[in-house]
Order: sequence, then C-alpha cells, then structure tokens
Amino acid sequence: MTSRLVQIRRSGAGLPAPGPSSDPTADAGYESELDRGVDFSAVFADAMGRNPDLVLEIPEWETPPADLEERVWRALYEVPDPEFPISLVDLGLVYGVEVKEPDGAAEASVTVSLTLTATACPCVEFIKWDVRDRVLAEPGVAEVDVRITWDPPWTTERITERGRNALRRAGVSI
Repeated sequence: MTSRLVQIRRSGAGLPAPGPSSDPTADAGYESELDRGVDFSAVFADAMGRNPDLVLEIPEWETPPADLEERVWRALYEVPDPEFPISLVDLGLVYGVEVKEPDGAAEASVTVSLTLTATACPCVEFIKWDVRDRVLAEPGVAEVDVRITWDPPWTTERITERGRNALRRAGVSI
C-alpha cells in the first residue's frame, strides 16, 4: 500500500470560534477544501515549526470500495488530528460508521462515532466539522451526524502501525 499527501484549507469568513458561547451546529458558510496536489509536509512544517518530513499518510487502495460504508471509512483517513499529521482512523479515534440508505433515489445519512484522546480536547468542534465536511464530500451522502463517545475509553492500543510510525517521526514515544 502506498500513501499520498493532501493539504487541507478551511474557509468561512465570520464563523465564531468553537466554544461555550458558539452554537456547534451552526455550520453555515463553513467549508473545507482538499487540494491533493500540494506537498502537505512543507505546509505543515511551516505552520507548526516542526520536521518537514512529517506527512499525513493516506492509503492508496488497490481495489475499489465495496460500498458507501467503505468509501466513508476511506474518506476518514483524510481527516488529520489537529496536532499531528495522523489520520483520526490511524489514531484509533473512529469507533464506527453507520450508513442509512433510504429506499429510492434519496441520498444516505451517515453517523460517525468517534472518541478523543482527552475529555478536555479543545479541538472537538474542529474535528467534528472536519469529519462532517469530508464525509459530506462523498457522492451519495446527504447528511452526517458526528457523535462523540467515551465508551470504551481510548488507549494507545488503538493506534495503527502507520499511526505509531508517524508519531515516532514526530518525536512522540509510544
């Protein structure tokens, strides 16, 4: 399996910063744009002042996805943790994906269950927005519900080998 790099840009002038005084469901005007032709490592290094060799590794699949649920799982590999260039899937934060496809020509509703590494994570709303935006970009998806769960509690045992390698490159021992 090979990997590719992406750059993620956010746009949406006038949006409130997530926090107690903002409405986390008010996403009007918020959009993410994925630019798959940009060297993310240079952008990340510049923004974070870290090693330019750190990259978000996204698997390149050898076979097409079997169904919409598999497409959603694959899309979630493109959603990075806000602190490290590691996907939420590789960190073991995504606990499940449920796809409800109505009869007829209507588009599907997707529920993504995920957890966080800490209950006081300051980026929870950004993560939820990024997940929602990426999954909504999949053809056939009309709505996305991102649910945070704490059961079972997250542990480092959930990190994939690709995630462990990325953390080691970032200087984090696990």
